[in-house]
Amino acid sequence: MDHRLIIKNIKEGKFENIYFLHGEEPYFIDLITNAIVENAMEDHERDFNQVILYGKEAEPLSLISELKGYPMMGARKLVVLKEAQDFKQLDQLEDYMENPSESTVFVIDYKYKTYDSRKKIVKSAAKNGLLFKSEKVKDYLLADWIQTHVKSSGYTISSKACMLLVESIGNDLSRMVNELEKLSIILEKGTAINDIHIEENIGISKDYNVFELTNALAVRDIPKAFRIVDYFDHNPKATDMVVVVANIFKFHTQLMRIHFLPNKSKEAVANSLKLHPYVAGELINASKNFNPKVIARNIEVLYEYDLKSKGIGSTSSVSQGDLMREMIYQLLN
Repeated sequence: MDHRLIIKNIKEGKFENIYFLHGEEPYFIDLITNAIVENAMEDHERDFNQVILYGKEAEPLSLISELKGYPMMGARKLVVLKEAQDFKQLDQLEDYMENPSESTVFVIDYKYKTYDSRKKIVKSAAKNGLLFKSEKVKDYLLADWIQTHVKSSGYTISSKACMLLVESIGNDLSRMVNELEKLSIILEKGTAINDIHIEENIGISKDYNVFELTNALAVRDIPKAFRIVDYFDHNPKATDMVVVVANIFKFHTQLMRIHFLPNKSKEAVANSLKLHPYVAGELINASKNFNPKVIARNIEVLYEYDLKSKGIGSTSSVSQGDLMREMIYQLLN
């Protein structure tokens, strides 16, 4: 079930006796849990009927006792087990999950990984409550996710601003939402968020970032590429060598795939490489500047400098900035 439908039901007062929330993406788990906490009971009922425990400190017998306890002066009891991945005795809840209390809402927050679906506790949760698997947003869908999220908040966002966020933050949705919430405090509803807004309010430079470095390489703009590397060298928090190598490697592998696609239209490339159409168009243009032989050579260069950045085949006295400069020189010459 989609997290939005789950939250809609919660807000309408439709509660399950069990919510087993697990998976790699903590953002959706937190979103559902917060909705349950906010809507399960009135403020004056919380002192008596709301219990929040953490996996590292929770004891099985005490937890089961809380789950089976009756609500006081309220319709239901709420028990939330946060950081359940640190609770090593989940299997001891099997009997309760098979026969849960009708007056208790039990929420299990099992984050950063998926719980074994073969376990009886999972099957019981699905049968007697709600089982939700929280999956990471795929990289190629992240730009669309940002667009949708921004639109739901009453704004729009340009493709360049969107890609700046994708390249700088990645699929850390909690951080992404926090950064976008900063903009919602400053900007009026209906504002079209652009790269200037991102730079001024989130601190991601619209001109000096990995996204722009890759663009400079794509059009073989040597002065711009070295200006960006100089910026990275003087602003270590802006990025690091590992991120630079990973993004440029991704760029080259995408170019290589484009060369061997039978249909090189923007739509075909976007569908085949699972990319936003804006990015697909940029890559198609870049592919004209790099033939497969050059791409293969550049991938070798990237592999060499990835090792050097990790201290293999390079003296420790060489700075990350100098390594980046050497690498860019090799890639463009």
